[in-house]
Amino acid sequence: MAITRLGGANAITGTIPNSVLAAGNVIQVVQDTKLDTFSHTSASLTDITGLAVTITPSSTSSKIMIQASVTVGGGQADKNYLLAVTRGDTEIYKADQSGSNRQRAGGGIHYMHGISQMQGTYSTNIMYLDSPSSTSAITYKIKAQSSSGATMWINRTGDGTDDGNRASFPSSITVMEIAGW
Repeated sequence: MAITRLGGANAITGTIPNSVLAAGNVIQVVQDTKLDTFSHTSASLTDITGLAVTITPSSTSSKIMIQASVTVGGGQADKNYLLAVTRGDTEIYKADQSGSNRQRAGGGIHYMHGISQMQGTYSTNIMYLDSPSSTSAITYKIKAQSSSGATMWINRTGDGTDDGNRASFPSSITVMEIAGW
């Protein structure tokens, strides 16, 4: 944060180091916005192009607030269309395993049984406070995973119809370095 005091001979200029900012202050913000579409047909986690940001924390005590809004569409009933939040390629935000076969995720949707063609889109909002304990560059990503053989879409409907009753949507990921406490 720059300081400037105007006043002739008593002028003061300089920069306040991040280390003296009060805990909870935002030090820096980085965002990536995805405006085009993306499709994925695999049970393996895959990077969603355009939804990754790199930030270099100024202190090991800093926290990183991750906020993402991702629009998901799918085309098959009784399938999962899942999202993961990763630091590098390591998942850092997902549910505990609450069943022997249930998948774990950081966000996403599940289309119910009996619906043959999905025309809707669903916005998944994610917020997570990470403690990376690092001053090295860190890349946070949103990754996609669908039920095997099911096509997952980002930023459009599952059926792909191009008419006035359909819309495309944006998605984004924003990370903020927060002074540690």
